[in-house]
Amino acid sequence: MPKPTRSPAELRNMFGDNLHMLARGYPSISELSRRLGINRTQFNRYLSGESFPRPDVLDRICSFFEVDARILLEPAENLQTHNSILNSPFLNDFLGVGVHKVSEEIFPSGFYRFTRRSFVDDARFIVGIVYVFRDGSVTYIKGFEPRAGMIYQGLPMDGRSREFRGYLTSHEDGVAFVLGRRQSYTYSFNYLARVSSAENGLWIGYVARSVRESESGDRAMRMLYEYLGPNVRHALPAARKSGFLEAPDIIPYHRRLLRLGDRFS
Repeated sequence: MPKPTRSPAELRNMFGDNLHMLARGYPSISELSRRLGINRTQFNRYLSGESFPRPDVLDRICSFFEVDARILLEPAENLQTHNSILNSPFLNDFLGVGVHKVSEEIFPSGFYRFTRRSFVDDARFIVGIVYVFRDGSVTYIKGFEPRAGMIYQGLPMDGRSREFRGYLTSHEDGVAFVLGRRQSYTYSFNYLARVSSAENGLWIGYVARSVRESESGDRAMRMLYEYLGPNVRHALPAARKSGFLEAPDIIPYHRRLLRLGDRFS
């Protein structure tokens, strides 16, 4: 039996609902529309179901969110979970349970500043910003490699090349997350535990890179996360200072937590 034909208004509403869901991971519609190169007023018309994008604009939206043109026809969650490894019954009892246990009390949504020794210049430290958010029962994390580190390595500095994303899972005494760059270019494993004396605002742990062993560089470093809150205006001053940092410029208490004089083991 053929599916009932949907009206243009129903299709516009489907597209608008999908855009709303896909936009949840971004701090503001203004930032998202700017990154997409779409006028804010026009983007709001898409969100409200008032209009469809032109084919070239639709292609830009699909490429950005890594979905296909079914965004006009099907709920977005259907487009992004067909090949989800964590949805597999084979792994669900082993990896899926912890994914759904990262509560706001364990690791709040919002912006975080991270500090760690640089992997490319071990005489300096790198500071960056990440954004943590919920979609249903899953906690996601996203951020951008600081430009200074990309310049040092001679890598592209555009947003797509610098962006990384991941998901969080909880365990006995902290959280862990895997971060990956687009097209699985690089991976890192991250572990954090709350600093008990820091009024719930600091987490200490380590990050490990998925690279071959080298005589000249470490593959794992201590790392500090500092919660900045859910409001983007609180994160902007920290974001402007992201990049390389010298050890004396790190807050003394943060230096102590990072144990700068001790090699990570």
